[in-house]
Amino acid sequence: MTQFEDQVPFLARLESDDRKALFHSGNALTFPARQVLLREHEPSTHVVVILSGWAKVTSAAPNGYEALLALRGPGDIVGEQALLSGRPRGATVTALSRIEALVVPADGFGALLDERHGIARKLLALTADRTRDSDRRRVQFAALTVQERLALLLLELIRTHGEESQDGVRLRAGLTQSDLAGSVGASREAVARLLKQLRERGVVRTGRRGLVVVRPDVLRQLASSGQR
Repeated sequence: MTQFEDQVPFLARLESDDRKALFHSGNALTFPARQVLLREHEPSTHVVVILSGWAKVTSAAPNGYEALLALRGPGDIVGEQALLSGRPRGATVTALSRIEALVVPADGFGALLDERHGIARKLLALTADRTRDSDRRRVQFAALTVQERLALLLLELIRTHGEESQDGVRLRAGLTQSDLAGSVGASREAVARLLKQLRERGVVRTGRRGLVVVRPDVLRQLASSGQR
């Protein structure tokens, strides 16, 4: 899947002077795990730049189905699209772990973009990269089965959020089965059945401490079957 692929974070794109100006425009805040940073449909009053920790970006359908759109981590900015468009927020951002962040009010961020064209250009480039990744993901959804999409997702998560352990590679993202289902466009029950099959084959282990991938080679076989 492409929503977790390696991208240059917003902060890392900025020149030193622009980064300093950004920090002068905001306030440092800390969010505990599971706290909502931004809520879907609410007015846009500020942007958040994550300095440490990880958050998930989700959107809920009228029937209650929640799609996992992205993970955001150190250096990433969230809430900028609604602010720039002047529309209500299009997604909810929730802390997966303790987050230290820079919160910049809407007026201050708008003034910063007007005064510092370098920041505006970098933000535009980031938006273009995210749009391209979203387009790639839609192509994958159309071409692959749920099993193939899940295998690709787990492979990407162990690459970007994996931690070597004695059992295998443990996912540090702290995602639930509902989160995984929302990322691959399937029901939680369908993902639960697929994970059960993977457990029975010894490919993954699940438990209170999260998901561990024991046989990434099998996941690669499953994922590649739909890309031939």
